[in-house]
Amino acid sequence: MARGKASRDARMRERLIQEAARIMAVEGIRDFSQAKRKAALQLNAPRTTNLPQNREIQAALQDYQRLFGGDRQQSALQALRRSALEAMEFFAPFRPRLVGQVLDGTAGPDSAVELHCFAETPEDVVFFLMDHDIPFDTEERRLRFDDEYESVPVHHFVAGETPVNLAVFTGRDRHHPPRSPVDGRPMPRAGRGEVEALVAEGASA
Repeated sequence: MARGKASRDARMRERLIQEAARIMAVEGIRDFSQAKRKAALQLNAPRTTNLPQNREIQAALQDYQRLFGGDRQQSALQALRRSALEAMEFFAPFRPRLVGQVLDGTAGPDSAVELHCFAETPEDVVFFLMDHDIPFDTEERRLRFDDEYESVPVHHFVAGETPVNLAVFTGRDRHHPPRSPVDGRPMPRAGRGEVEALVAEGASA
C-alpha cells in the first residue's frame, strides 16, 4: 500500500513539474510559486503538499524550451540578448550585469531584460533616466541576501519594444549578489563580454 502511494506521489510530482514548466513557457509566468499553484489547480490537486522544488521546474522549463520552443523561442532569445547588450552599453556608467531568463536561456517572446546595475546612491540612476527623457516606473523588490531580505529599487521602462527591468544596487551588493529564487545560490550575473559571447554562439547555432 505504502509503495503504491509513493509511486502515485512520484507521478503526481512529475506531472506538477512538467505542467508548471509548460505554464511558465506558454503563459510567461515568472513566479515559481504562482506556476506551482496553477499547475496543481490544472491537475485537480489544489491541496497537494507534494510540490516540486524551483530548480526541478527550472530544469523542466529549459527542456521544454529546447523541445517545443523551436526557432521562434531561439529568435526571441537572440533579440532579447541583443537588446540587453544595447541597454548595457547605454548604462555602462553603472556597470550593468544581465540576470534572469535572458541569461539562462529560458526567455520567451514576452520576457523582459533583467539588469542589475550599481551606483553610489539609488538617485544617481533616477537622475540618469530623467536626464535622458526615459519614462519609467519604480517598485521596491525584496531580495534575499544570505539569511536576510533587503528592498531594492527596480525601474521598469521600454527600450524600443523590449521591456527592461533595472535593479539598482549600492555598496557591497556589487560583489555580493542576491540569492536566486531557483536554487537559493548566489544569482548568476553576466557582463557585456559574456553576453556578447552568448549572442555570437546563438548566431552560429
